[in-house]
Amino acid sequence: MEDSRSTAGTVAAKTGRSPWRRTKIAVGVLAAVAVVAIIGALTPWPSAMIIRSVFTKGGDETAAEMTKHVPDTPLDERKDIAYGDAGADTTMDVFRPASADSALPTVVWIHGGAWISGSKEDVDPYLRILAAEGYTTIGVNYTRGPEGVYPLAVHQLDEALAYIDAHAAELGVDPRRIVLAGDSAGAQLASQMATLITNPDYAEILGIRPSIRADQLVATVLNCGVYDLAALAELDGVPGWGFKSAMWAYSGTKTWAEDSTGATMSTVDWVTSDFPATYISGGNGDGLTWLQSIPMAKRLQELGVDVTPVFWPAPHEPALPHEYQFHLDLPEARKALADTIAFLDAHTR
Repeated sequence: MEDSRSTAGTVAAKTGRSPWRRTKIAVGVLAAVAVVAIIGALTPWPSAMIIRSVFTKGGDETAAEMTKHVPDTPLDERKDIAYGDAGADTTMDVFRPASADSALPTVVWIHGGAWISGSKEDVDPYLRILAAEGYTTIGVNYTRGPEGVYPLAVHQLDEALAYIDAHAAELGVDPRRIVLAGDSAGAQLASQMATLITNPDYAEILGIRPSIRADQLVATVLNCGVYDLAALAELDGVPGWGFKSAMWAYSGTKTWAEDSTGATMSTVDWVTSDFPATYISGGNGDGLTWLQSIPMAKRLQELGVDVTPVFWPAPHEPALPHEYQFHLDLPEARKALADTIAFLDAHTR
């Protein structure tokens, strides 16, 4: 019988790999995983960059899908207008009908991306669609985490509103008819800016004097947002890991759920009866709808705020995902768009 050591040697000779080499490779892989785990426990950067890469790919694909639905209406487009001094982070894109010869009601849209990804370009196609309906629409950038930490983005967005108000005539903005809108993390930020503008006690706690008055803000549009950080902190599994990693990157601390970050970002606890008329929506296949959007809608309704909720029954097919409103190939997304335009017309005309 052939010696097993001789057989192993023959196999190793044929494959070019000895058992010891395979062991060294395995040890090396385990060491690399351990290093990644250690680094990930010390800094949110690795996780944030992974999440950002996934979201960027999805954002590009969704923007391409929306572009097919942009009408041929000629628009006046002004890209990358600087409203602050942080480079591309503090820029905005402005769209309005080329035929417009007067100031128009204005939708200021804050993009999503879990507070750590995304850009104004992600929503440009949607803003072109709304602009074609007779609006000035503005997509705003802000510094994402972990490059900047909370509440930097809130201060930047307030600076953006100050710029829009000061340059209203130049931008074709009617400063008496401003709508704050956003998707996902952008909806949280839109709700936060609206709360700042309409709740003086909240503004005082954040140490921000809002750049526009409550009577200038006529409505909000909130899609697939987050409004209760305590509920977010209770998520587990992959969604829990993703949100917790994003919040660590955005807040700069692992204790965001227990400190002022989570408390002040949870706008469901700070909204008042002075909050503007609100369109709020989420897909039935999006867990955030049940955990965040529906409770926020109910809270606003309890306060007597004029709320237009657009939700879908739990068994609806197909199950509508997070950010479903941008997937305009879906009839449900086109209905949500029509509902959004009807809401804007009702509150700005």
